[in-house]
Amino acid sequence: MPRADRSRVVMVRPAGDGKWGVVTIERRGTDYRTEPCPRCPWRVDAPLNVFPPQVFRDSARTTYDLATHTFGCHGSSRSAPQTCAGFLLRGASDNLTIRLAVVSGRIDPDSIGSPVELYSDYRAMAVANGVDPNDPALTPCRGDRAMLGIAPGQGSADG
Repeated sequence: MPRADRSRVVMVRPAGDGKWGVVTIERRGTDYRTEPCPRCPWRVDAPLNVFPPQVFRDSARTTYDLATHTFGCHGSSRSAPQTCAGFLLRGASDNLTIRLAVVSGRIDPDSIGSPVELYSDYRAMAVANGVDPNDPALTPCRGDRAMLGIAPGQGSADG
């Protein structure tokens, strides 16, 4: 479990009515969920529009080619952040930070799975939650292939 001194908030971007936002945390180490939490927006069965569309626009950069920011789990805290399992399964294939963590053994792809169906990629999740499919924030989204070490169809209820 990470210690508070291993994490630091570097940016907060409010979204919606100010109740929501995107928090960018810089940290050493890699702590991650092994399956999506009950409120995970990557879950197809999760309620839609819980988070405002701006949250999805701001977080889209986590799936850009060679991204260095990761998508955090909504069930974790600022003092003990974890990378989202849904993101690892469906949006992290081109994320440089995640690829390096997998190659170095800090993330074990075989430990990650989902008992429920997930959106196929970031774009599908964001559009389902109110982002216009033509929004410029979605144009550079990648992450539409399996994460390094996870075969297509593995780690989801559909495969």
